[in-house]
Order: sequence, then C-alpha cells, then structure tokens
Amino acid sequence: MKEANIILNRATISDINQLQQVSRQTFSETFSVMNTEENLRKYLEEELSIEKLSNELVNAGSEFYLTLLENNVIGYLKLNFGQSQTELKEDNAMEIERIYVLKEFHGKRFGQFLYDKAIQIAKQRNVDYLWLGVWEKNLRARNFYLKNGLVDFDKHLFKLGNDVQTDIMMKLIIKDYHY
Repeated sequence: MKEANIILNRATISDINQLQQVSRQTFSETFSVMNTEENLRKYLEEELSIEKLSNELVNAGSEFYLTLLENNVIGYLKLNFGQSQTELKEDNAMEIERIYVLKEFHGKRFGQFLYDKAIQIAKQRNVDYLWLGVWEKNLRARNFYLKNGLVDFDKHLFKLGNDVQTDIMMKLIIKDYHY
C-alpha cells in the first residue's frame, strides 16, 4: 500500500454527503448478504440519515475520519469518547463505533490503516483502553480485531431494522499494544 496516495481527514459538517454515501455503501456491502432487504433499508434510513449523521458529526465527543485515495472517499472511522460512547461511557476509554472500507479495497490494508489511526488517537488521548462491538456473524471483522490484539469481554444487543442481533464486545488495553 502506498501511503503517499492515502489522505485521512477529520470529517466536518461540509463532508456530510460524502460521509452518508460511504456509510451507506460500506454498511450495505458488509451486511446485505446476511440480512433482509427490509431490515437493511430501515437501518440505512434511520441510522445513516443526513440528520442522524449530522448530529453525530457535531457531537464534541465523537470524531469521524474519512479515508481518501486519489481524492475518492474509500472508507471511514468513527470514534466516541466519554458520554458519547454507545455503552460503557467511561472517561478512560475510547470506542471504535465504526470502521469501514469499501469492499473493492478489502485486503489492501486500508482497514489496518484506520485501525492504526484509532490506536494513535487513543494513545494521544491517554485512554486506558479502547473497545468496540462486532456482530457475532461478521467473522472477517472478528478475525481482524483478534489479529490486532483485542479480546472478548462481553456481549450486547444491536438492532438492525426489526432484527435484534448480538454483538461481541472486544477491548484492547492501550499500554499493552505495540505496533
């Protein structure tokens, strides 16, 4: 991977249309095979609407980063801190809520690039650990996180449309992680 061609920008409200497009496309590519069209459509309309993403973008406890390759958005990262975390809400923790790359760029280390950025931010913020939830059936993502040192510590429920699914909660102690 040639890092000279990759740009990582913190997203602002002016990026909302690009953020929505990459959010919807990556989510659909990742989850459409194992979910009904109705549940997927409901999730995209409710959770990845312009209004919802705009509110998340202006939330001081959340940060979005867009990954650009040759000026095209190919993925993104969403991090949450403090009370903006979806579950734990601890000041000494950081949540990776979303890390997605367009399917055509899978296996080319762009996901690793985003994950490494998350680690860098966690170290800069001096948090004790980072955590995330990953769908139990998303084996590709689970294996990626296991390879990167995260360990299972709990489960939580995630609603996709009308379907209640189980996410495995995973965490990484930051001081124990070395690139």
